[in-house]
Amino acid sequence: MHISYKNLTATKAFATLKTLDSPPHLSTLLTPERIRTCSIPLGGGLTYNYAAKRFDSRVLEVLQHLADEQQVIEKYRSLLDGEIMNTGEKRMVLHHLLRGQLGKKVIHQGKDLGEFYRKERERFYAFAEGVHQGKIRGSTGKPFTQIVQIGIGGSDLGPRALYLALKNLKEVEGKLKMKALFLSNVDPDDASEVLSQIDPETTLFILVSKSGTTQETLTNEAFVLRRLESSKTPGMVPRKHIVAVTSETSPLATSSDYLAAFYIDDFIGGRYSSTSAVGGVVLSLAFGKETFEELLAGAHEADTKALEPNILQNPSLLDALLGMYERNVLAYPCTAILPYSQALYRFPAHLQQLDMESNGKRVNRFGEPLDYSTGPIVFGEPGTNGQHSFYQLLHQGTDIVPLQFIGFLRSQRGDDVVYQGSTSQKKLNANLAAQITAFARGKGNTDHNREFPGNRPSSLIYGEQLTAKALGALLAHYENKVMFQGFLWNINSFDQEGVQLGKTLASAALAGSGEDPVLSTYSELLGVRE
Repeated sequence: MHISYKNLTATKAFATLKTLDSPPHLSTLLTPERIRTCSIPLGGGLTYNYAAKRFDSRVLEVLQHLADEQQVIEKYRSLLDGEIMNTGEKRMVLHHLLRGQLGKKVIHQGKDLGEFYRKERERFYAFAEGVHQGKIRGSTGKPFTQIVQIGIGGSDLGPRALYLALKNLKEVEGKLKMKALFLSNVDPDDASEVLSQIDPETTLFILVSKSGTTQETLTNEAFVLRRLESSKTPGMVPRKHIVAVTSETSPLATSSDYLAAFYIDDFIGGRYSSTSAVGGVVLSLAFGKETFEELLAGAHEADTKALEPNILQNPSLLDALLGMYERNVLAYPCTAILPYSQALYRFPAHLQQLDMESNGKRVNRFGEPLDYSTGPIVFGEPGTNGQHSFYQLLHQGTDIVPLQFIGFLRSQRGDDVVYQGSTSQKKLNANLAAQITAFARGKGNTDHNREFPGNRPSSLIYGEQLTAKALGALLAHYENKVMFQGFLWNINSFDQEGVQLGKTLASAALAGSGEDPVLSTYSELLGVRE
């Protein structure tokens, strides 16, 4: 089948979508029957409920036509089969292959990449087991008891969010094998604080840089090496307390100084790398092989559901289409991620990178400027904390911000208290139900200061409990949503040229060439150059 790549505004379906009348106010649309029927199994025991989104049957009909016209499922299948989908860097996009085979075998330069990813997984599983059994120890002979992951961007945000999401559950299950800390920022206070909490002899460091040249990461490695060397512990060999996660061709891979090295390749983008060795090494060390396998299984379930052509059976695609409708027809500028689960408190930061770095593009996949909006601004905070922070603007501000709620029926730790007749968990979920209702329906008042206009759309992803399998499905759902929106907008969701200019100028500022007077003046103000 021939696959066509065309801009959103060149499609017949989008032209039709723009002519439709706006759906009725959500106070009219949202009924108990609609809430019960507008649900799709997402994978990992989760359900996607879209009842409080602004749509009617005609909108859904045209969105299905748009998905078909833009051939989003065919493009997803091409991606799975190893076609070049990262057009900017001329690379395949293979993070789905980390979770299971959904397309053809992908062979590159004679190497079966699915088998390569599987073997790397088995290698770091064996390494983690050796550490847990005390067979792999630090250079002074003491067993490793703690982990510090050193990385930035996709080497930090995803793995950190996943670790924090499962830490409580694994602790009460007796499966928390090693606690982890994360070091990302080049701000020296970050490194100093993290390293003040560790025992040099019993800490295992994971150095994550695909290129092996990331400035912030290598600077923080130097901080770590200085800390280990300054301990003056007899027998201390600092790099034998560090494992590298990198590509096979990077400078880190060619060094024999490290305790071990595990590999990823250029076909796994940083923000999509949490299910590779980038996340797998730290999660296997922290929780064991079984937990990471459960995470992968949940992700694979969501990846499989994303192949369904019927948008009412494909939660990732429907989420993407409704988000596009909100962005390009209703002209909403932002999306808020609001997990009513403290364990997910760093998950919005990961999704912020995933979405904004992927779809924050002003040109199409051929490099041609676009005349329509693409990725929204993404932000978020756990409930109920956010209710006492920025929900004021969400309820009564001049901009409408679509909301993505996440909730669970049971807590992870199972420790609760009854106060005023209800548990904390019931209070948490009562607030979640109340917010969805309030945002949708609003409330009239003759005092406009106390009037709530409502008609604020939201979706809800919910399940019994936040488990590793549920977390994997949640992660993959959002990865696939972002991918589908990229297909709809005809952009490349898999490169990130926007990070390059700042890197180049920072290097010039440090070199102090003086050729750029504006840069030099700011550098002087900030003490970069004496």
